[in-house]
Amino acid sequence: MSLRRSGSQSLMSLLGHWQESASRTPLWRQLAEALRLLILDGRLALDSRLPGERELATALNVSRTTVASALAQLRDEGYILSRHGSGSRVILPIQHQQVPGRMATVQALDLSTAALSAGPEIHQAYTHALAAMPQHLASTGYDQQGLPVLREAIAQRYCARGLPTRADEIMVVNGAVSGLALILRLLTGPGDRVVVDNPTYPLAIAAIQGASCRPVGVSLPQQGWDVDGLAATFAQTAPRLAYLMPDFHNPTGRCMDAATRQRVADLSARTRTTLVIDETMVDLWYNAPPPAPLAAFNADAPVITLGSTGKSFWGGLRLGWIRASTRTLASLIQARDTLDLGSPTLEQLATCWLLENAESLLPARRKMLAARRDMCSALMTEYFPQWRYEQPEGGLSFWVELPDSLATLFAARAESAGIHLGTGTRFGLAGAFDRWLRLPFTLDDETLRMAFRTLQPIWNSLNGQQNKLPPRKIVY
Repeated sequence: MSLRRSGSQSLMSLLGHWQESASRTPLWRQLAEALRLLILDGRLALDSRLPGERELATALNVSRTTVASALAQLRDEGYILSRHGSGSRVILPIQHQQVPGRMATVQALDLSTAALSAGPEIHQAYTHALAAMPQHLASTGYDQQGLPVLREAIAQRYCARGLPTRADEIMVVNGAVSGLALILRLLTGPGDRVVVDNPTYPLAIAAIQGASCRPVGVSLPQQGWDVDGLAATFAQTAPRLAYLMPDFHNPTGRCMDAATRQRVADLSARTRTTLVIDETMVDLWYNAPPPAPLAAFNADAPVITLGSTGKSFWGGLRLGWIRASTRTLASLIQARDTLDLGSPTLEQLATCWLLENAESLLPARRKMLAARRDMCSALMTEYFPQWRYEQPEGGLSFWVELPDSLATLFAARAESAGIHLGTGTRFGLAGAFDRWLRLPFTLDDETLRMAFRTLQPIWNSLNGQQNKLPPRKIVY
């Protein structure tokens, strides 16, 4: 079997500023913690082969003994498997196999996942779905486009938001990521370029790379979107498509205004570049609803829109949809044969009830999340006054700027204390954004305060030591 190899330069980019020379923690243990974090985050792919000890020691400017000790620790913990003459490959300990990229310990507190648990409305939705189920049992249950009643409900929501849509322009899929993977399978081939915001949703990056495509980042400016940069990137790279998240962008939480949507839609129409617009966060606004869907701004623009129930209602539904032209959907339905044979009927019926009752369900959810956002902001001011962030207009998290490139180090220390953090490097390309954290505000106030109390001394120690770092040198 041929294993994918992680190059030393690529690994250095992923590691970022991992070394804390003023710490009492031995350097080999710091390296082991940083590599473990990369494995748990999924940034070091399973079964990939690490560089050799000598090569890695040279690239990191540490002794070979330091590297060997770090790798030995990871071997003992079950994160790598080494064979003489074949190097070391990335694996997961047996207890982690069912949850790749996450620690499975019961005590761990997850501050890396921006999602909510199910509310009582989910039980109601399934109760109604079970009552409606008998009439569907006479069918085979294989429906690759989705139940007509659900597609009609989704189409009506687009119409209400200013984008005329028919039920035959909707395809139900198993979540937005599944929809993106299907679109990539249809429209791209190995080596094709796909433009993305930088930073962007990490599972979108994974889906693009999983399709053997090359993500090309367009950096987000301090405010809004860089449409001129997007146009220049289209001209220079001739991408097959672009993946954008204009509605409460993940991770920044910003919302694209109507004028920018018009410019982006016009650019798509002019260059004939397909836009895949992810509206996963569209229902989670706190001050004002977003503008009309981007596809409404230019009828000639080739726009494919993704929607999902994961953030609006509950991730466990695993239901999403694609809005596109009937011609595009016909091709997607054919391509779907190689992935799955449709979405579960019960989940579709539950989603249909939720969408029909969304106007009575979502306001309370938004109110609760707005209160948690404000509390999280107050707690950050209290416990971490050095952190900088913009109040998100919607979504589920803060995009926090640290005073230095400390995210990887901080996350590694927090991991040891039983708290998972989402480092900015997960959301960027080639290890970028090591001075950023994505911090969800989905936890209740008391749990979040408890987490911040645990993290505060870790942060203070790390931040203080970083300001006193001596010149870098080889440490044994």
